[in-house]
Amino acid sequence: MRAGAPWVFSNEILLTPESKALTPGSLVAVAGDDGRQFGTFYFNPKTLIALRRLDPSPHAVIDAAWFRTRLSRALSIRQSLYERPYYRLVHAEGDGLPGLVVDRFDDVLTLQITTKGMEELLAPLSDALRDLLAPTCMVLRGDVQSRALEGLTSEVRALDGQEAPEHLVVEENGLRYFADLVHGQKTGWYFDQRDNRAFMARLAHQRSVLDCYTYAGGFALAAARGGAREVVAVDSSAPALRLAEEAAVANGLSDRCRLVKADVFEELERLAGQQECFDVVIADPPPFVRARKDLEAGAKAYRKLARLAASVTAPGGFLLLASCSHNISPERFALECAIGIERAGRDAALLRQAGAGADHPAHPMLPETAYLKTLVYALN
Repeated sequence: MRAGAPWVFSNEILLTPESKALTPGSLVAVAGDDGRQFGTFYFNPKTLIALRRLDPSPHAVIDAAWFRTRLSRALSIRQSLYERPYYRLVHAEGDGLPGLVVDRFDDVLTLQITTKGMEELLAPLSDALRDLLAPTCMVLRGDVQSRALEGLTSEVRALDGQEAPEHLVVEENGLRYFADLVHGQKTGWYFDQRDNRAFMARLAHQRSVLDCYTYAGGFALAAARGGAREVVAVDSSAPALRLAEEAAVANGLSDRCRLVKADVFEELERLAGQQECFDVVIADPPPFVRARKDLEAGAKAYRKLARLAASVTAPGGFLLLASCSHNISPERFALECAIGIERAGRDAALLRQAGAGADHPAHPMLPETAYLKTLVYALN
C-alpha cells in the first residue's frame, strides 16, 4: 500500500468487531497503523483481497459524478488510440475501477463485474455510462467463475429491461467480425489480441496458415485479408465457428478459409502424424492456469501445445504462442514454450514478445493486470 498497490489482503488488516459486521461491498476509509490515510476502498471481509482502492481521498463520494470522471478519462485515452468505437473502455485497476471491465461495441456495451463492491455500485456506474455514451443497450456478463468467491450469483442480462443482442458487428483492422454478447466467451470478443492479429496478418502474405483456437475467426480472417494462400481455422465450439464462417462470407474471404471443428490437441496430433505443415501456425488457447494450484499442470499443457504446434510449422515458418493466464509468469511461459519447441526438434528465434493492446492498460503495481503473453518465433 505504501508503495502504491491498490489492494489490501485480509491478513494485512486489523478487523474490529465493528468492521467484521460490515456488509460485503461496503465503502470504507483505510488508514495505516501510523495514521496515514490511504483513501476510499470497498470492503469484503469474506475474501482474500479484502480491500480494493477506489479513490486516494478518504472522503470521496462514489456516485454517478465520480464514475463519470473516471469513465471520461478512460474514454479520452481510447479516443486517442482508435478511430472507431470498438475497444475495451475499462480495464479494471488499469483504469482505476477495480472489479470492472467494460467493452464497447459502438452503441452497445458489455459490463463484466467480478466483485461485490463493484456490484453494489452498479446503479451509479450505469447512470454514468448512460450519461456519457447514451448506449442503446448495456449487457451485464456476470457469469465468470470468480464471482462465486465474492458471494455473487451467475447471471447474464441486459440492463433497463432491454433485450440483449446475441449477434452484432465488431470492426477491427478493416474487417467485420461478429460477436455473441450473450452466449459468447468472456464479453463476446477478444479486443486484447488486436495488435497481434495485425502483426501476424503481415507475416501471412502468400503463406499457408493454421489458426488454433480460432473462436470467431480473429487471427484466421486477419491472415486471409493479409493475403494468405489458405487458412485452416480450428475450434471445438460449433457456435464460435458459425460466427467465423459468417464473418468470412461478409468479408469475401470464405474461398481461402476452411473451418474445422475439432479438439486442438487431437487435431495437431493428427496433422503431425500425417506430416502436414503450415507456413504460419497460431495457437491462442483459453487459460490453462486458472488458479495457482493449476500452475504445474497448466505449464505442462503449454509445453505440449508448443511442441505440437512447432511440429506442424514448416521450415522457415512462423509460430505464435499465447497465454491469457495471469497465474503463469511471462518467464515461466516463455520457458515452457522454448522447451516445447526444442522437443519438437526445432531451432527458433524469438521475434516478438507482446501483451494486450493499449486499451488494456496495466496497473504498475499489479502484474496480474498485464495477463496476456504472446510470443512469435521464426522456426528453422
